[in-house]
Amino acid sequence: MNKGKIAVFATVAAVIAVAAIWTRGGETSPPAVANAGQAAAVSVAVPASFSDEAKIGERAFNAICAVCHGVNAAGTDVGPPLVHKIYEPSHHGDFAFESAVTNGVRAHHWQFGNMPPQPALTKADLRSVIAYVRELQRENGIQ
Repeated sequence: MNKGKIAVFATVAAVIAVAAIWTRGGETSPPAVANAGQAAAVSVAVPASFSDEAKIGERAFNAICAVCHGVNAAGTDVGPPLVHKIYEPSHHGDFAFESAVTNGVRAHHWQFGNMPPQPALTKADLRSVIAYVRELQRENGIQ
């Protein structure tokens, strides 16, 4: 298979994966809305205000990540909470989040299954999402 066909195949596979995640369970609403009725795995205190970077990250998180990781990264029945000691910076540094989004990650702390790559998040979006998650974590005593 030549490089052009591989690139087309990879792109089609990524689009199908994102579509499958967004339409899980037959939902046609955006991810954050589709997930809004699910119970949070943990209780999350939200800062009174976010930095400008984290505000951008919150929008990207709600559009892409909240379908599994829940509103305010509190987790759902299909994805773990990111506001959790397991994801503190000393255990899962920013690179771990970057790698998970770029490459996907095999389940190792939780029983939710593997996380697929999230090609819809740009590197700039990802930096903002990490800022958002880190600010939520700090508000909840995770440093």
